Amino acid sequence: MSPENACFYGVGVGPGDPELLTLKALRHIQQADVIAYIANPEGHSQARQIVAEFLRPLAGTVTELPVVLAMSDERSAINREYDAAAAAICRHLREGRSVAFLCEGDPLFFASFSYLLDRIKPRFSCVVIPGISSPQAASARLQLPLTMLAESYAVISGRHDDAQILLTLKQFDSVVIMKAGRSRQRLLALLQQSGRSDDARYLEYIGRTDERVVEDVRTLADESGPYFSLFVVTRQERQSR
Repeated sequence: MSPENACFYGVGVGPGDPELLTLKALRHIQQADVIAYIANPEGHSQARQIVAEFLRPLAGTVTELPVVLAMSDERSAINREYDAAAAAICRHLREGRSVAFLCEGDPLFFASFSYLLDRIKPRFSCVVIPGISSPQAASARLQLPLTMLAESYAVISGRHDDAQILLTLKQFDSVVIMKAGRSRQRLLALLQQSGRSDDARYLEYIGRTDERVVEDVRTLADESGPYFSLFVVTRQERQSR
C-alpha cells in the first residue's frame, strides 16, 4: 500500500433511513480499507448504525475506527480531541489505507468531519461525498416546501442567542432551527414571542424508528429534547405563483 494512493473520504450517510444512502456513498463504504465514525464513550455511533446492514458483509475485511469525542465545553480541549482523531486517521493514510469517515446527514453541514478535514487536507488527498441533510429530510417528511418563488430561507443553530434567533425569525420567510433539543424550552418561548408558533413544526430522529413529528409545537412539553431535533418554520400564507 502506498500513501500516494490513500484518500480520506467524508461520506454523508443521510439523516437516519438507510435507504437514503446514495449509491456513491455505498460504493466508497464498500471499497474503503478503514471505516471511521464518531462514537460515544460506550462505543455507540449513530452514523454507523445507519449503515450497519451494509457493513455486515465487510466484517473481517475492513478495519473500524471509532472516534470518541467527549466534546468538552472548553475549546482547547475540543481541539486536542480533534488533533488526536486526525492523528489516528493519518496513521492509516500514511500506511496507504483509504479511510471513509461516516457522517450523519451531509459531511459539511453542522458536521464534525469539517474539523478533521481542516487538519488532514493539507497532508493527504480528500474527497467529500454529499449526503441528504436533516432539513431536506424534514421537508420531505412534512411534505412541506422549504422555499417557494421569492421566499427567503435561513438555517440557524439553536445555540445562537435570543436576539439573533428573533431577528432570523423576523427577517426570513422559512427558518430551520438546528440543534434544537438542548434549547427547546427557550426556542418555544422565542417562537411565541416572534408570533411564529403557528408557523412551526418540530421533528426528532428523522427517518429512524423513533422518529417523532409534532405539527402543533404548543403541545410540546416545556423541557429539553434530544440532540437530533429541529424546528421547521414556514409562512402559513404562501405565494402560489
